[in-house]
Amino acid sequence: MSKKRRASEAELDLWRAAMRDAKPLPGRDASEPSAPALPPAERHAPPPATPPRSVPAAPSPAPPSPAARRRSSELGHGRSEGLDRRQAERLSRGRLPIEARLDLHGMTQAEAHARLNAFIARAVAANKRCVLVITGKGLYREGLGVLREAVPRWLNESPNREHLLAFDYAQQRDGGLGALYVLLKRKRER
Repeated sequence: MSKKRRASEAELDLWRAAMRDAKPLPGRDASEPSAPALPPAERHAPPPATPPRSVPAAPSPAPPSPAARRRSSELGHGRSEGLDRRQAERLSRGRLPIEARLDLHGMTQAEAHARLNAFIARAVAANKRCVLVITGKGLYREGLGVLREAVPRWLNESPNREHLLAFDYAQQRDGGLGALYVLLKRKRER
């Protein structure tokens, strides 16, 4: 059985400050309790500092910058903002009609990046909704394919990100892990 130590005067002052606004339960005595015993884990820790009540609350943080907002709304496989569950499910299950395809097999990163940007721009201009981007799986001995890793990053960069709602791995019949369904935003009529 462990011995209980008595709280120091500083700890009691802290306790009183913390309990200043507390009201006793009905039928309970409102007298100040004797020095509360501290649990063993808190015996050697310094008492937590509480800010004085007269200090005004810290101002609310400034709204995030546009760059920070873009980073926080970065898309990932199956993650999206502003897409309802039903539509996201249809995308991931390959139930949306594929209106255009881009095969990046055999291209260098520079070629693939330029072709992807042009493809997305053309698809947006043609008011396409769901497109398929085939990256390939990469060679097994090299691990993850270079394009398979780079394309999601490129889709999250400008100018592509502004046109995308979501992307996800394709179903096996459309290329599986070596392809992506890309859901584009609808054009707004002005």
